[in-house]
Amino acid sequence: MKKVLVLGSTGSIGKQALEVISETPGLEVAGLAAGTSHRLLVKQAQAFNVNTVAILDEAGGSIVVEELADATVYSGPGCIRGLVEEVDCDLVLNAVVGAAGLEATVATLEKGVDLALANKESLVVGGSLVMELAASRNARVLPVDSEHSAIFQCLQGSDQKLEHIFLTASGGPFFGRKREDLQDVTREDALNHPRWEMGSKISIDSATLMNKGLEIIEAHHLFGVPYSEIEVLVHPQSIVHSLARFQDGSVLAQMGLPSMKLPIAYALNYPRRLPVVMPQLDLINERELSFFEPDLDAFPCLRIAVEAGELGGGAPIVVNAANEIAVAAFLGGQIRFLAIADIVKKTLESMAGDLPTKLADLEDITAVDEEARRLARKLIV
Repeated sequence: MKKVLVLGSTGSIGKQALEVISETPGLEVAGLAAGTSHRLLVKQAQAFNVNTVAILDEAGGSIVVEELADATVYSGPGCIRGLVEEVDCDLVLNAVVGAAGLEATVATLEKGVDLALANKESLVVGGSLVMELAASRNARVLPVDSEHSAIFQCLQGSDQKLEHIFLTASGGPFFGRKREDLQDVTREDALNHPRWEMGSKISIDSATLMNKGLEIIEAHHLFGVPYSEIEVLVHPQSIVHSLARFQDGSVLAQMGLPSMKLPIAYALNYPRRLPVVMPQLDLINERELSFFEPDLDAFPCLRIAVEAGELGGGAPIVVNAANEIAVAAFLGGQIRFLAIADIVKKTLESMAGDLPTKLADLEDITAVDEEARRLARKLIV
């Protein structure tokens, strides 16, 4: 029996992970963590007979304590680290949203436990630190993002050198539009993804193509491939999840319907492949698989993120932090869609001369993150 600790259990990835666990013999839930959705957390704990949980919202924590009278409940700042340190588990699924997930990633790897990583920001803001820690503790980092899972799957059983990564992008809800067409798009427009069901933050990142820029940084750290050998292809059908080219010229692709259940199941069951309850791919009905270059004029966030990755040091932290602030402002109706990229770009430019080239620990990362958020907030008008 593999015991899985699910962090971010009330979000889109967390809910699908629990669905996979419920359908897969040999998997069980060792603990749960959520941000603010305390009532759903209680229902999940009861459904999976879990007696150790964490909730970041302290007010919600009192309700969880009352509803789960026999459970151990961690709440408030540091609660997820406490949960990771105390729960006996074989695998941690980190589906926490945003840079807040880095602490959970570090706590997991410090414990020497394998990590199923759905929190791309962990590698964006702390890539070198995370991968070095994983290697030193002999813990595996199993990617859950569909694109990185695809590359990881293409690498299995191969001793060929990976030379080039093609990360596919759906193009989001605004694929094909020019910059001038995006002046007045609404929150609802941006959240209306044509292929994937995701949380609001990642949906906006998909609409701006920032998610693809962050995924390039993530792929660089996961697979040790230089930025010059990582390429984005817009693939509106979302059937080919990514492709890997090897030194002999062979290109391997991993394909499937646009559902996160498959990469989640692959990470939870690794190294085994077990049945997944979901519709199967029918290529005859798909009829067409098409690929396009991304439009960096209409979607500059992709270029900004890649430039930050190439700069290294604190630059990716700044881009990620400023993006989180800008996306929250857009979702809250404070700024227009195109202002997201402007805020990220201006924040990076304002900090570029003072950024550290190497980050030794979480304190260094946090200092850069906090300053970037402060500056980004000042740009919201």
